[in-house]
Amino acid sequence: MSKLYIVPTPIGNLEDMTFRAIKVLKEVDLILAEDTRTSGKLLKHFEISTHMHSHHMHNEHKTVESLVKRLQAGESIALISDAGTPAISDPGFLLTRACVENNIEVDCLPGATAFVPALVNSGLPNDRFVFEGFLPEKKGRQTRYLALAEENRTMIFYVSPHKLVKTLAEFVQYFGADRPVSVSRELSKLHEETIRGTAAEVLKHFETKPPKGEIVAVVGGNISEKEKTRGTRAKGERSNANKSEE
Repeated sequence: MSKLYIVPTPIGNLEDMTFRAIKVLKEVDLILAEDTRTSGKLLKHFEISTHMHSHHMHNEHKTVESLVKRLQAGESIALISDAGTPAISDPGFLLTRACVENNIEVDCLPGATAFVPALVNSGLPNDRFVFEGFLPEKKGRQTRYLALAEENRTMIFYVSPHKLVKTLAEFVQYFGADRPVSVSRELSKLHEETIRGTAAEVLKHFETKPPKGEIVAVVGGNISEKEKTRGTRAKGERSNANKSEE
């Protein structure tokens, strides 16, 4: 039966690969990989011999039509990226949309993605949040910051290591030096770490300790003084209620 499988792969620790993901990758007719060299190591580790084709941001516009035809002909295809869940700041959206438009079944497996553990690790409110991914390189970057300056939900950004200090300085400039920030890097890997503090404090840390590896930055929303007071009051009321029960 033809179906497109979206298959998450580990963001670092290979033990995060699921049994179901391995089973699907062994059974499909074709695996689409962002980088066949990177994915080749993963497939070899789990003894997966399914044929791979390259599918990345530079060729996905050209290959979608032919892939849809293969699926319509009865093939099953799995899409993977170098790490994490495809289509989350990685190729995958165009093919998924084309399958939906052509009534081809799409099955996205649950699995690894970097922003969820970074959000939970941050200690910042996670009941409501906005995922921004990578900010624009130049054009539109300032416009995006200005639009986000009043955002009251927790914000999540993907940041390359060589741009982290610049990005943190921009957080100070557009969000304020006291805005809470959490930076997680190398999630699930040997040198995983999370640095928390104000935007100014986290900036100072990475100015003296240049970062390496994959990075997720989590920024607290713009909470008004009235909301802060309300939150402090609510905590006090809960604390008093607990003492009364004791």
